[in-house]
Amino acid sequence: MDLNTLWFILISVLFVGFFFLEGFDYGVGMLLPFLGTNDAERRVIINSIGPVWDGNEVWMITAGGASFAAFPHFYATLFSGAYFALTLMLLALIARAVSFEYRSKVASEVWRRRWDWVICISSFLPALLWGVATAALLYGTPIDAHMNFTGGFFSLLSAYSISGGLLFIVVFAFYGATFLALKTAGGLSQRAEATAKGLWPIGLVLFLIYAALALTTTDLLAHAGALAVILLAIAAITYILARVFLAKGRQGWTFVMSALTIVFAVITLFAGLFPRLMVSSLNPDWSLTIYNASASHYTLKAMSIVVVIFLPFVLAYQAWTYWIFRKRLSVDSKLEY
Repeated sequence: MDLNTLWFILISVLFVGFFFLEGFDYGVGMLLPFLGTNDAERRVIINSIGPVWDGNEVWMITAGGASFAAFPHFYATLFSGAYFALTLMLLALIARAVSFEYRSKVASEVWRRRWDWVICISSFLPALLWGVATAALLYGTPIDAHMNFTGGFFSLLSAYSISGGLLFIVVFAFYGATFLALKTAGGLSQRAEATAKGLWPIGLVLFLIYAALALTTTDLLAHAGALAVILLAIAAITYILARVFLAKGRQGWTFVMSALTIVFAVITLFAGLFPRLMVSSLNPDWSLTIYNASASHYTLKAMSIVVVIFLPFVLAYQAWTYWIFRKRLSVDSKLEY
């Protein structure tokens, strides 16, 4: 395995980890105004992700930084082509971070409710935009022979990319509901379970549409072959198992199956891309690959050494954080504002 392939795998792992962790995080944010019937319950919902939400977003920053260092041409083309979408996402993430901090600065119901809606909207937008952007990478964008993006924001939109955006919203909301069912207690946990049950069939329909469009409107099947079908089938099976465990009240397994659904769906995307990074809709030969968009061999080698040394510490710290804050929360808990 050469270093280019290694770094494609590492960046794929970073994005899989990001969606695995941030998926329920966005879902919880989207559900906040709807599941919390009073301020105490909404505080419990926020506290359920309070110790981890910012750490989850570090995976996105790391993935972006690794993409810039390992494949600078890919980074430049992606960020110039999707400038408006990424700016909108950045503003949403800034608003989201501010909301968590400012929500309880004033002891006013109206003040807090307004910030709750900001959290909801600023969780909804990134989920939508990530779904559109990741699908567009595989579907194809107008990239010329000089690796320049020649389109605009609407060049990212297609039936497939829009279905990806809608799928991310619903599946993340379902994922967030399964997390809240596991993380909270009492009536809040029960409402989260009921919400998950209501979202599941919508997610299934969107998943089937997304998978059908992926297999018919992109070169996923031609490029990845049977592997793409297997990965999509595994994602479908884990999603069905999530509903089975949900019906049995097995909250832990429901959450695990929801997580695996997202993991295998994202792996399918990267399997369909490899060794490409962005597909050119103008000419397949103009697509960005792990070779024509790569940094120098020396850069990749130096980065590999850094990863081997520091990555185990990062993973151990994040695992320790989730272990420390593993207990359920309820309105009877001591709430920190």
